[in-house]
Amino acid sequence: MPHIIVKMFPGRSDDQKKELAEKISKEVVDVCGCSKDAVSLSYEEIPQEEWKEKVYKPDIEDQPEKLWVKPGYKI
Repeated sequence: MPHIIVKMFPGRSDDQKKELAEKISKEVVDVCGCSKDAVSLSYEEIPQEEWKEKVYKPDIEDQPEKLWVKPGYKI
């Protein structure tokens, strides 16, 4: 039962979000071998000025052992 949370800056259209959700979901089904019905996905739009406090520090900087893909930027 994978649940994916995508955190990103605001500004993507609903069509872009739908396309991204469909592509991520398809890959999860293919790699994990689960049914499409087992996958859920949500978005959290974080304003750029809040990114460091709400995403970078708690999710990236404070938990590097949980990162599977590291960002190419530092704040």
